[in-house]
Amino acid sequence: MNLTNLLAKHFDDHVEVTHRTLEALATPLEVAIEACFQTLTNGGKLLACGNGGSAADAQHFIAELVGRFERERLPLAGVTLSADTSILTAVGNDYGYEQVFARQVAALGQPGDILVAISTSGNSGNVLQAIQTAHECEMNVIALTGRDGGQIGQMLYETDVHLCVPHERTMRIQEMHILLLHLICEGIDTLLLGEP
Repeated sequence: MNLTNLLAKHFDDHVEVTHRTLEALATPLEVAIEACFQTLTNGGKLLACGNGGSAADAQHFIAELVGRFERERLPLAGVTLSADTSILTAVGNDYGYEQVFARQVAALGQPGDILVAISTSGNSGNVLQAIQTAHECEMNVIALTGRDGGQIGQMLYETDVHLCVPHERTMRIQEMHILLLHLICEGIDTLLLGEP
């Protein structure tokens, strides 16, 4: 396969999974947007976590809330749990890497806050622990996963939102995750500011 064909196949795959994701997740995505809007406008905050590319997505998402997405508005309350290297290394060293997000959720989370938990496989141990702690703190969870949702899909409550991308390949799942997070930002801004 030459490079032109390879690139064309990736673009075709991206378009195909985008359509499948819209069909599968339009309704839960609307629920996620409403939940974030309600939390943020009632004095709550969003905590976001993930590993690797998912950590970058969590950081990107919170940056759009605290800064701005595409329109001017007041900053919105959000914290990225994967950004503070001192906390990550201290907790990882003292309690184990599976606790690096859960300890922060226990310290920062309040009833009514939302944990945005991102894991392409749905099986990241430290994200699973963060979800368990969020439930103990009476927080809701918006989980972004892929494939079959993994263990995360099995532990969510009915009050949580599961955005499980219907694809097996990590890169496609990650592409859809950032699209979903952008759409949550756009949805929050639309509810706050009206139609663009």
